[in-house]
Amino acid sequence: MATLGPGVRNDPYASFNFLVEIEGLILGGFTEVGGLQVETVVQDYQEGGQNEYVHKLPGPSRYPSNLTLKRGLTDIETFWSWHQDVIAGTIARKNGTIYLLDRQGQPAMWWDFKEAYPVKWSGPDLRAENGAVAVETVELVHRGLAKPARSSNRRGGLSLDISAGFSVG
Repeated sequence: MATLGPGVRNDPYASFNFLVEIEGLILGGFTEVGGLQVETVVQDYQEGGQNEYVHKLPGPSRYPSNLTLKRGLTDIETFWSWHQDVIAGTIARKNGTIYLLDRQGQPAMWWDFKEAYPVKWSGPDLRAENGAVAVETVELVHRGLAKPARSSNRRGGLSLDISAGFSVG
């Protein structure tokens, strides 16, 4: 825990408290989100006569991982239908946001992804002896992540309507 001043605490956020929104609609009930990753390729440059170190020059940045979303399987076939459209050759790119919530359930920070579409859908592992929830997984390829500056503002006042549904239509 970091302290910012007398009586002010800046505790880390819990990773279990998040929401996923695609095209303005909240998709609830996710158990896991992975792939929030961006990296800059570093290129070595050996300068003649300089034997103490090798220059490390920044190269292009890239998004090496697909976004991976996992949630309990229901009879709402949102991701299955969206992926089936991709298989049929209809690519519907969608923008979205992954919100990390504070203890009061308000967005504390978020990451926007752009022009995503599903490239993989995985159904649950079915086992008769296991009483676990059936989970579907979808992987989304995307054209970039952004973390808006306002997403780190604790007083931003963003509120979300989590009563909305999601349709691929």
